[in-house]
Amino acid sequence: MRAESGEGRHPQLENAVDLLKRLVATPSPSRDEGATAGIWEAWLKAQGAENVSRQHNNVFAVGSSYDPFRPTLMLNSHHDTVRPAASYTRDPYSPDIEDGRLFGLGSNDAGGAGVALACTFLALKDRADLPFNLIFAITAAEEVMGEHGMRAFLPHLEQLGLRPDMVIVGEPTGMQAAIAERGLLVFDAETEGKSGHAARNEGINAIYRAIEDIETLREFSTERISEILGPIKVSVTMIEAGTQHNVVPDRCKWVVDVRTTDAYSNEETVELIRAAVRWSRLTPRSTRVHASVISAEHPLVRAAEVLGLECFVSPTTSDMALMHGIDSLKIGPGESSRSHTADEFIYIEEINEGLWLYPRLIETAAGFIERRPPQIEI
Repeated sequence: MRAESGEGRHPQLENAVDLLKRLVATPSPSRDEGATAGIWEAWLKAQGAENVSRQHNNVFAVGSSYDPFRPTLMLNSHHDTVRPAASYTRDPYSPDIEDGRLFGLGSNDAGGAGVALACTFLALKDRADLPFNLIFAITAAEEVMGEHGMRAFLPHLEQLGLRPDMVIVGEPTGMQAAIAERGLLVFDAETEGKSGHAARNEGINAIYRAIEDIETLREFSTERISEILGPIKVSVTMIEAGTQHNVVPDRCKWVVDVRTTDAYSNEETVELIRAAVRWSRLTPRSTRVHASVISAEHPLVRAAEVLGLECFVSPTTSDMALMHGIDSLKIGPGESSRSHTADEFIYIEEINEGLWLYPRLIETAAGFIERRPPQIEI
């Protein structure tokens, strides 16, 4: 069921579409988003946002009614893109509008969400009656979870005393509410044996040892199961061994893809996986991509339900994975199935829907947050 997006054309639609066209026309591959960061910084200032700052290629603005004694809601999306697919049939940087669709790389992922959230922030930034502060952040390196994106930005906010308590993450979800996404661990596994002549049945075959551990991981289970995300999923996805047909291999290398849940931290999951195998050494590439689950009782989720939005588990990963410990809801115009595809596009009407629904979501969530009495200085 879709919520009603509003009546007719939103007054900020033309402004939002014009900005999106400028962004699409400006290449911004991950780790090289300086040009679009400049566009965002100048646009926010021109639109009347007073507290605009930039850290690396992360641009953010703080609402004028900021009160350190109130919780903080951050409106976040990203302005980096993947590189254009080879199968594009049109210029990926030409923001053409045809049949109600705006084409171009980054239009759907996640330009539409970014511009709709920005306009929402501008409309609400002076609202002292809201029970929370507002921060708008358009960040970089999301597609690669790079070191100068959200990984650097959240610590920067903490240093400024601006740590968000909750986040609306703008990604293409059809304006439905993603309440959870799995985390990720990738292990490089190595199994050792002893080389020998295959004809004489010599040595210790590293492949056979690896197979034993792989079968163990195929049946891997844990005592605790996430209510929302279900069991941890373990998949062996790559394997490499041997030098020639008549030599028993003394080494087997393989890769394990693990989709984690909120039942265990990533660090706990690493220890569980390592303890399960007998012969192999497993080394995680990173533990930073965490599972994310927001409670059904959180004001953002309750607001989504009031508005008739579907709450679902997202199959894709976003910067929510780097916001460990912060309640996050992923929602935005566009469709995830169009992301990273050739001839990417977003419908203008989808942006229009976002412009109407984002403020309604925020204002409805405000109704579920207890307003604290004003602080009195003594």
